[in-house]
Amino acid sequence: MVTGDKLIRVSILFMLISASLISPSCAANAETSHPNVLFIAIDDLNDWLGCLGGHPQIKTPNMDRLAKRGVLFANAHCAAPACNPSRAAVFSGRMPYQTGVWSNSSPRLPQHQPDLVLLPTAFKKAGYVTLGTGKLLHSGGANRILFDKHFNPEQRWSPFDRERVKYTEDELPSKGTGNPRHVFHFHIPGNKPIVLPLNRMPSDRNPDRNDGESFDWGPFDVPDSAMGDAQITDWAIEHIKDGFDKPFFLGVGFYRPHIPLWVPRSYFEPYPSQHVKLPPIKDDDLDDLSEVARRWALEPITAGSHATVVHHKQWQAAVAAYLACISFVDFHVGRLLDALDASPYADSTSIVLWSDHGWHLGEKQHWGKWTGWERSTRVPLIIVPPGNRGAEFAKPGARCTEPVSLIDLYPTLAELCNVPAPPGLDGQSLVPLLRDPAQKTARAAVTVFDPGNITLRTDRWRYIRYSNGSEELYDHQADPNEWNNLAGDPKHTALIRDFRHRTPEAAKR
Repeated sequence: MVTGDKLIRVSILFMLISASLISPSCAANAETSHPNVLFIAIDDLNDWLGCLGGHPQIKTPNMDRLAKRGVLFANAHCAAPACNPSRAAVFSGRMPYQTGVWSNSSPRLPQHQPDLVLLPTAFKKAGYVTLGTGKLLHSGGANRILFDKHFNPEQRWSPFDRERVKYTEDELPSKGTGNPRHVFHFHIPGNKPIVLPLNRMPSDRNPDRNDGESFDWGPFDVPDSAMGDAQITDWAIEHIKDGFDKPFFLGVGFYRPHIPLWVPRSYFEPYPSQHVKLPPIKDDDLDDLSEVARRWALEPITAGSHATVVHHKQWQAAVAAYLACISFVDFHVGRLLDALDASPYADSTSIVLWSDHGWHLGEKQHWGKWTGWERSTRVPLIIVPPGNRGAEFAKPGARCTEPVSLIDLYPTLAELCNVPAPPGLDGQSLVPLLRDPAQKTARAAVTVFDPGNITLRTDRWRYIRYSNGSEELYDHQADPNEWNNLAGDPKHTALIRDFRHRTPEAAKR
């Protein structure tokens, strides 16, 4: 006869045995249906990656190995070629003409349109723990609002801690003068004063400012730990090592290669400036463009002017610094991947790596972003599905050449992770292309840059229409550098007419 106490003990033992038999299956099902997400954003990174056949001298072993693990989208484009509108589009899943976030001077999410369900919030509602560090949205306070856990070190001006920096003019001439020795000293505790900018160039954007110019480049004799991008990597790695008790969404936003192009000296060593190859240009490249298009090319809206860079003999040095910054970020992306691979989450995590827009380094006589050309809109995009669902997707290392957009990331992750998506998203899920990257979509990726300016990119063509009605057309099969504007060629009248019809009306306002 079983007494009451014995019955309780037997019942508990039965439940423990049952749990030991059932829980692995349940855990596996949970990991499969709700994979973790490692969401890696990189600022101002164009297509100069080894896996994209970018700059011939670039060294990006870690991003290249990531591409070999998933699908590389080789024809990916941003929704808008500037930080604020591009990131707002990614996190809201809506184009600038839906959110009103058109440019860097527009209001910022989430404060603007607080009722929008942004990407981390959708995951939080679905039961995920959310973590965010570094530059993700353009708003400095966004991480505190959007994520359960967050970390926001200084990134833009690192290796300097701006709270500890003391400025002294020391009678240096204004940044706006032609004197290449200007601005002020940064005093770093324990370090000798540094005269900035390192490139000794005058400012084209802010000639009357004496509080610093970000269009600068050069090495610093500091350890990686002095850089904000290294600090966010450390923070993310520590949380991966600490572990999670439910699925996680971890956003890690690297700031470099955004200007100023400062990183530790060791990253410059593979790229001696005197041997760096410049991007290909055409001397009369702007001759077949409208006046408004030439203005977009020549105005130093987000960086500086090409004429100033050339005059100060800084072109090769700037390219070398951009390459060094990419390699710096690549190294820390590698650290992050190594930590994930060594964790229990290696097989149950989807990895997304993307950049918010491209960056010109003299092409079209332009520096920075904020144009409608390929150099400004094309971005790296790598998506690695969780390994425990590998049978559902294309073999690792696949390459998709169909046009896709960063606006597609929200619906893609929602489908991939079984997270309910809010209605009204503008993108389309890339999961079908993750399964079959070779399928044809006949799609055009749309990028807008201020109301009335829009560009469409198909598998072959780029079409640009400006607010004054002027147009450009480029054939990427024959002209990958976009040197020959075919918009005035009668042979392409029907094609131009088709692109006009495919242009979203909302983007024209």
